[in-house]
Amino acid sequence: MAEHRVALVMGSESDLGVAEKAFPVLDRFGIACDVRVLSAHRSPEAVRELARAAEGRYAAIISVAGAAAHLGGVLASHTTVPVIGVPVSSGALNGIDALLATVQMPSGVPVATVAIGGAANAAILAAQIVAVGDAGMREKLRAYRAELSERVARNDEGLRKRLKK
Repeated sequence: MAEHRVALVMGSESDLGVAEKAFPVLDRFGIACDVRVLSAHRSPEAVRELARAAEGRYAAIISVAGAAAHLGGVLASHTTVPVIGVPVSSGALNGIDALLATVQMPSGVPVATVAIGGAANAAILAAQIVAVGDAGMREKLRAYRAELSERVARNDEGLRKRLKK
């Protein structure tokens, strides 16, 4: 794979508000992204085609879907490329239905699942998948984690100063 690339597949265009949280993270780590709108129920053939063509093209597939959220599972059933599910909050159950549909996969067909609306974490997980075979990506992830730690230390120091007044 000359460049690192993931597919980000949404079940509906209305999922874009959640999906776009992954874009700056993927950019930060230098991971290209093909974005698609495909439905497990309304365009199952297109979902199957993308999944079957994924090997050798994508390091991971990020699946963003709400309600029944079968998209991640259908993608995973047709490829060996890791699928990362991002449940979307919608409807009466506020995303719990999507979370359960995404995480409760049968043995042998896993979908790694992040929090409801957790597209940024899905992008980080995709970078971690890439990092398994890429030392440069591991260094980018270490630098990112160091930045997170420094931010917490600054917040801690600022809070302690404010509370002393």
